[in-house]
Amino acid sequence: MTSIFDHPWLGGLFSDPDLQALWSAEVQIMHYRKFEIALAHALEAHGLVAAGLGQKAAIRIEQAPLDIPQLARATAIDGLPIPNFVKQMRAAAPDCAEAIHAGATSQDVLDTALSITLASTTNLLTDRISKLLKHLDGLTEDYGCNRLVARTRMQAALPVTAAERIATWRSPLQSALANLNDTSLQIARLQLGGAVGTRDAFEGKGDAIAEEVAKALTLTENGVWHSDRSQIASFASLLSQITGALGKMGQDIALMAQQGVDAIALSGGGGSSAMPHKSNPVLAELLITLARFNATQLSAMHHSLVHEQERSGAAWMLEWMVLPQMAMATGSATLAAKDLCQKIRQIGDDG
Repeated sequence: MTSIFDHPWLGGLFSDPDLQALWSAEVQIMHYRKFEIALAHALEAHGLVAAGLGQKAAIRIEQAPLDIPQLARATAIDGLPIPNFVKQMRAAAPDCAEAIHAGATSQDVLDTALSITLASTTNLLTDRISKLLKHLDGLTEDYGCNRLVARTRMQAALPVTAAERIATWRSPLQSALANLNDTSLQIARLQLGGAVGTRDAFEGKGDAIAEEVAKALTLTENGVWHSDRSQIASFASLLSQITGALGKMGQDIALMAQQGVDAIALSGGGGSSAMPHKSNPVLAELLITLARFNATQLSAMHHSLVHEQERSGAAWMLEWMVLPQMAMATGSATLAAKDLCQKIRQIGDDG
């Protein structure tokens, strides 16, 4: 089975087309080109290549065809796509090849592409969570005064209002939104360190070139982070925080929807092949599943913090496998939460 997020039919439950587009292979290739174009311009601006050569290289990089099957074959040998990507770019521009990728290393391209992707992901999630908070405010306005039985340790406790229950869903999402805003500048950062992270190949102009490349890509420049994956792990933790908050909401709603409890009314529940009388709280269950998925994946992201010396192949590959899936799960959860809120027809007893 392929990834559940783009599976032919399970994708109907788990997919997030907008987030898939941000992480797609086509968009990643576009980011590789953007990095190389910005670098070519910076090399020319600082005199590391002849006048006009950086501009010529930038045009060729933007227009050069890319043989994806060849890229795939080479990646299986090299362990990453950039050596062959650069080879193809240089082959398409033999008269200005010296201005392509000069002074950079493969990790610079891949990590910068990741930073651009994480920035776009952050913007998308920020927008969705902001809208979700408004949906919860609407539910509070409509049903907030209704009464519920509070439950502690799964047992009936004391009466509360629906507003008080909704507040327990809203508060961690508000915190997550604040964390997204704080995180945006920390993850939208250039990577440009060269072979071993020292920028030695730039003839003493590495910092100035990095500043210029960062500006062209709308990224910050905070030094080299080849083996320091702490901000990436922190971003993964934030993704798990978001899905955990939504999972708590989903768990509450699934329990409130139980027959005999009937503390919430939902429209459009899922059907059963054997029991037509059932209306399953599928979206609430999906939120719980995605929360548990991300919580499990987070440990792998913490394993990817262990980069030996100046660069790791193994830890880096693990990051490639896990982080996109966590992003997909988070996007899917925000979509499911919005749909679930729109299906709520009653919370608590208004009598």
